[in-house]
Amino acid sequence: MEAQKFSVKKRAKSLGFAFNGLHHFFGTQHNALLHAAATVLVIALAIIIQLPLSKLLFVVIAIGLVWMAELFNTAIEQLCDMVCPQQHPTIKFIKDVSAAAVLVTAITALVTACIIFIPALL
Repeated sequence: MEAQKFSVKKRAKSLGFAFNGLHHFFGTQHNALLHAAATVLVIALAIIIQLPLSKLLFVVIAIGLVWMAELFNTAIEQLCDMVCPQQHPTIKFIKDVSAAAVLVTAITALVTACIIFIPALL
């Protein structure tokens, strides 16, 4: 396979696809609104208590990982629904494990937030 030359136009088009994906994600996924509200609340709290940058970094990483997990989960669920629209035990397993990845990531983010914010609030 031959490598293609770098193209700013193709990179811009690729970025457009990514923004289209975010637009569709926010327009169709109810959990996106919950994650957005949590993100705003956590960032607002970090600003209010003037969280040091060294700790804010962990908060930002945790937030990013939750968003990433939710986006991948949505993509996996959509793909599963397209490949097999009817109920199937393997598809159920895949979707359940994908959702569990979001849950584990969210719990990890919550624990991270507690470790960082509770001492700062006390």
